[in-house]
Amino acid sequence: MTEEKKNNKTNFEKKYELAWDKYSKEDLKKVYDLSDEYINFMSICKTERECVTEFIKRAEKFGYRDINSVIAEGKGVKAGDKIYANCMGKTLALFLIGSEPIEKGLKILGAHVDSPRLDLKQNPLYEDSDLALLKTHYYGGVKKYQWVTIPLAIHGVVVKKDGSIVNIVIGEDESEPVVGISDLLIHLSADQMQKTLAKGIEGESLNVCFGSLPIEDKDEKERVKKNILKLMNDKYGIVEEDFVSAELEVVPAGRARSYGLDGSMVMAYGHDDRICSYTSFEAMMTLNSTDKTCVTLLVDKEEVGSIGATGMQSKFFENTVAEIINLMGDYSDIKLKRALANSKMLSSDVSAAFDPNYPSVMEKRNSAFFGKGIVFNKYTGARGKGGCNDANPEFIAELRAIMEKHNVSWQTAELGKVDQGGGGTIAYILAQYGMQVIDSGVALHNMHAPWEIASKADIYEAYRAYKAFLIEA
Repeated sequence: MTEEKKNNKTNFEKKYELAWDKYSKEDLKKVYDLSDEYINFMSICKTERECVTEFIKRAEKFGYRDINSVIAEGKGVKAGDKIYANCMGKTLALFLIGSEPIEKGLKILGAHVDSPRLDLKQNPLYEDSDLALLKTHYYGGVKKYQWVTIPLAIHGVVVKKDGSIVNIVIGEDESEPVVGISDLLIHLSADQMQKTLAKGIEGESLNVCFGSLPIEDKDEKERVKKNILKLMNDKYGIVEEDFVSAELEVVPAGRARSYGLDGSMVMAYGHDDRICSYTSFEAMMTLNSTDKTCVTLLVDKEEVGSIGATGMQSKFFENTVAEIINLMGDYSDIKLKRALANSKMLSSDVSAAFDPNYPSVMEKRNSAFFGKGIVFNKYTGARGKGGCNDANPEFIAELRAIMEKHNVSWQTAELGKVDQGGGGTIAYILAQYGMQVIDSGVALHNMHAPWEIASKADIYEAYRAYKAFLIEA
C-alpha cells in the first residue's frame, strides 16, 4: 500500500489494522518475551489450584500480603498497600489500595482460571480385561471426540483423612509415562461413523487407560488394579479410599508451544481463560500506586455457570471488599454498596477468532481476527442475547478514548452469527451491583479444545489494554 493510500484510510479502518504493523524491533522483543513467559506459565499451571498457587507466589514477590495476616495484625490499610485474598485455593482477588475513598469505586479486571477438562469420578479406578482404567466426568463444554487418542496427564490434589494434602502430577515430565483414552479402530467403526460428532464418543466411554501390568501373585483378583494401587501408594502414600476426597483433573500432557512456522502464535491448553488471567495479573503487577483501588479478580467455576463457593456467584468478592473497607477503619454497608456500584470492570474472557476453515458460522464484519488486538464484546449471550451483559455505550466510549491514548490495538466482535449459538462470561454477575462492565479478551481458534491457539500480538495488546485501563479508568 502506498503512503498516500495509507493516509487516506478512514479512522474506522485504521482502528482495525494489524498490530504487527506498528511494532518496532524493541516492541517485537517485548511481544515475544511476554509470550515466552506466558508459555512457561501455561506449561506448569493446568488447574485452577496450580494457577492460584503460582499467582500468589509471584504476587508476594511484588509485595502483596495475605489479607488474613493483615487482619490479624490489626494495623489497617492505606494507599499503596497490596493485599490478596485466597478462596479455597481456587479463586484469588488482588487489591492495590488507592488514594481516593473506596466508595468512589474500584477498577476491576476479572477473569477465570478454570478450563474445560475431564475430572476423575470419586470412585474412578477399576479393572476390565486386564487393564486398569479410570472413570471420568467431563467438565465444561467439550467436544468429547477431541479427547481420545491424545497424550493426557493427571493433575490435582488428594486430601487424606488426616487432612494432609498430596499434590499429584502424572505425565508431564518427559521421563514419565502419559495416559490416554482409546478410540475405536477405523476397521471396526462402521456403526460409529454413522453417528453425529456429539454421539460418536459417549461421556461414559471417556475412560482413561491407567495401566496393564499385574502384580506377581497369580492367585490375586484384579491384579493390574492392585499393581496400580501399589505404585500410587509407593509414590504418593495414598490408598484407594483417598480418591473419595480428591480433585484430580485429566488434561492434555506436554508443554505449551509457539505455533506456526513464524512462531507468531501460541498453542496451549487452557487459553480460555488463563490467557486473560495471566495478562490481567501481569498488568496489575506493573502498578505501585493508583487513584482508585485496583482489583484483579481470578475466579473458578465459570465453565459450569460460576456456581459454588469459588465461583463468581458466591459472596467471596463482596465479602472481601467488605473486609478491605473494614481495614480502612470506617466500615458501613452503604460504603460497600457505593464501592461496588461505582466500579468499572473489564470482564476479561476470550472471544472467537475468525477461522477461514469455518467461515459459515461467522459474520465477518463483526468478527475478531488474529493480530488485531484485544476484543471488546458489547454483549455475549446466546441467540437473542440470552444471558448476556450488554455494556453501556458511555462506557465503551470511555474505553475507546483510553485505548487511543495508549495506542492499544483493539477490535469489536460478536461470538459468531446470531443463530449459531453463543456463550457467557462472569460479566453479568458483577453488573448486578450496578457497575459498568464489558467483556474484553483475546480471540482464539479451537476454543474449548484440548489445544487452543492465540496470536502473540493479541496477548501483548491485551496486557497493554489491561494496564491502560487500570491507569486511566
